[in-house]
Amino acid sequence: MSPIKLKYTIDAGDLSRAGEASSKMKMSLRKLGIPPETIRRAAICMYEGEINMVIHANGGEVTVLVGMDEITICLADQGPGIPDIEKAMSEGWTTAGDTARGLGFGAGMGLPNMARYSDHMHIDTTVGVGTTVTMKFKVA
Repeated sequence: MSPIKLKYTIDAGDLSRAGEASSKMKMSLRKLGIPPETIRRAAICMYEGEINMVIHANGGEVTVLVGMDEITICLADQGPGIPDIEKAMSEGWTTAGDTARGLGFGAGMGLPNMARYSDHMHIDTTVGVGTTVTMKFKVA
């Protein structure tokens, strides 16, 4: 059986709609009978990635592949890229502006949480071109 493909477009800068795609994914995974703990971890990671795309990039596209044994989430943007991945992975480090921080976003936990809750995470980034984050979750 081929994986089920879900696609979402994330708009840049629209914090009022941030989280909509991760909520839709969560509902789709429930309908597909994915175990609640797997859904929880995938939704946390999707939300963190979605917020990063809204705040730091020019929006982007998310593709979710749901297979029998594994879920893959791929977040791709055409934003500024990440100049220092090691620093970006440090808890509390952020480049979020005052507006995002004033609304409670930009705490510097996005990428660390994504790494913590996914079973595998890979970041492919080029400064001035964009970033693609791919995460995998075992369905258990």
